[in-house]
Amino acid sequence: MLHDNLRISEFDYPLPDDRIAGHPLADRDKCKLLVFGGDAKSPEEHVFAELPDLLPSDSMLVYNNTRVINARMRFRKGGDGALIEIFCLEPKTPVDYAENFASRGNVSWLCFVGNSKRWKSGSLTLPLVIDGRGVALSATRLDRIGNASVVEFSWQWAEGGGSELPTFASIIEAAGEIPIPPYLNRPTEESDSTDYQTVYSRIKGSVAAPTAGLHFTDAVLNAIDSRGIPRRELTLHVGAGTFQPVKEEDVTLHEMHSEFIAVPLSLIEELAVGDRRVIAVGTTSVRTLESLYHAGCLIASGRWTGEVPQWYPYEADHPHLPVRDALMAVANYLRENDLATFLASTRIIIAPGYEYKIVRGMVTNFHQPKSTLLLLVSAFIGPAWKEAYDYALAHGFRFLSYGDACLFLG
Repeated sequence: MLHDNLRISEFDYPLPDDRIAGHPLADRDKCKLLVFGGDAKSPEEHVFAELPDLLPSDSMLVYNNTRVINARMRFRKGGDGALIEIFCLEPKTPVDYAENFASRGNVSWLCFVGNSKRWKSGSLTLPLVIDGRGVALSATRLDRIGNASVVEFSWQWAEGGGSELPTFASIIEAAGEIPIPPYLNRPTEESDSTDYQTVYSRIKGSVAAPTAGLHFTDAVLNAIDSRGIPRRELTLHVGAGTFQPVKEEDVTLHEMHSEFIAVPLSLIEELAVGDRRVIAVGTTSVRTLESLYHAGCLIASGRWTGEVPQWYPYEADHPHLPVRDALMAVANYLRENDLATFLASTRIIIAPGYEYKIVRGMVTNFHQPKSTLLLLVSAFIGPAWKEAYDYALAHGFRFLSYGDACLFLG
């Protein structure tokens, strides 16, 4: 049950600007690693390269294989030359990420539009060069949804024709740039194209990186394999809402954003066996795994609509099935529909009072004050989050996306 009178001011701490890492270390796995929980009864300082030896021998590591797209595009308005920034959030037509990126000639996305007042009507154009040929990209605003807009993108060869048009994946790669977090307070640099991707990223769709994974290197992954610790993957496409602060003092008034998740049937079946300690890499993996349990409860109750609601884990009529039963409900749902992957959306909020069902440990970064991510960490380690963060601040740890890491064990 969610803790009563949960106030976001209880999850604040002083974070000087000079403690926010503007760039990653040259060697990703040389960053600091704070270890807390398990045998570590108080915070301990390690180096991330030591992670394989710090994981319990019965662990299973689950990480998010999403890849950040070049979601920020800059157009110039004809006539006055006003700069219009379009930030792609999620696909609308086709709604499926893979189909959208494979489309040739026309797609639509839900987007944030910067300098929106200067774009009242008409289409914006952006000349591109793809595979040595000129492409004319157009953007047309179709509708407004809250503070976002539905934007249609269409493209054609600048001259000539006959050959197949490039995919939208190629278009956005050529037209956009990596959207680094706003708290870095700097423009995107060429190095971010590599630095802001995990070494195992492969499924395009995120507008922000699952940053706990940025510390992993091939050497670390190989060392984990050599210990016989299974590594499994799932997908959550991180939305821009991950940076949205909790503005209301009463946490229950905060509206969570929706994010797309995908979990293979083989992993669901493996999790249902329950013979390994699940260590989630990043809060995105945490949210996906825990959402999977609640999706199973919704399916078993005949209430599944395709999305896990924000407050469902705390509802009085939640059945709180055994973990195996909930996971098998998802697995059976997939088999009955001849599906190999569970596709859904989640709005789940994990805050103090939440009872973790699947995750028994997490690798994560240090998060912003008054954020839902800090609420998630507090739900896992309790009020001790303050001890961990005070230790990090006192011992020179670097914070946020390009900063240092934590290993929390239950």
